[in-house]
Amino acid sequence: MESEQCLAALMAQARACRVCAEHLPLGPRPVLRGRASARLLIVGQAPGTRVHETGLPWNDASGTRLRAWLDLDRDVFYDERRVAIIPMGLCYPGRDSKGGDRPPRPECAPLWHPPLRAALPVLALTLGRHAQIRYLGPHAQATMTAAVAAWRSCLPAWFPLPHPSWRNTAWLKRNPWFAATLLPALRHRVREVLEL
Repeated sequence: MESEQCLAALMAQARACRVCAEHLPLGPRPVLRGRASARLLIVGQAPGTRVHETGLPWNDASGTRLRAWLDLDRDVFYDERRVAIIPMGLCYPGRDSKGGDRPPRPECAPLWHPPLRAALPVLALTLGRHAQIRYLGPHAQATMTAAVAAWRSCLPAWFPLPHPSWRNTAWLKRNPWFAATLLPALRHRVREVLEL
C-alpha cells in the first residue's frame, strides 16, 4: 500500500508540473498513468494533440496500431494495475517545421522518469526512439532501425519499437521482418509479463 501511495503522490506532482510551460504551445497538460502493480511500462515520445485534448494516452491512430502490435484490447491496455504509460515528454511539445511533432522537452525525462521508474516494479518496456536513446545505454544503436533490429539483445526487460505512427508505414513495408519476427515475440513477451 505504501508503494501505491508513493506512486500516486508522484503522479499527482507530475500532473501539476509547469517547468516548461512557456515552451508549450497548448500549455501544460502532463499525460501519464500507472499503478505500482503495473508489470508493463510503455515509454513513448510525447502526447499528440488528440491525447492533449482528451488526457488519455495513446488515444489516437498510433495507439490503435500499438495495441494491435501488442495484441491488447483497450480494457487491458488502459488497466493501470497492469500497464503504466509514461512518455519521455509528459506534455504535447508542438509542431516542427516539417509538420511533425517536436521532440519531447529536454527537461521532462530527467526530472520525472527517475522517481517514477523507482516507484514501478517494471518487468518489460516498449520503447520509441527517444526512450531508446535514454534507456538502452550500451544497447542503443545509431538509428531506430538498428535499435529495433537488435531487439533480442535488449530482452527480457526492454523491447525497442518504432513509433506506431502512420509516418512509419513506409518503414514497416521496407522491414517485413518486423511483423514476421519481432511482433510474434513481442506479443509472447507481453502475454508472459501480464500473465494473460
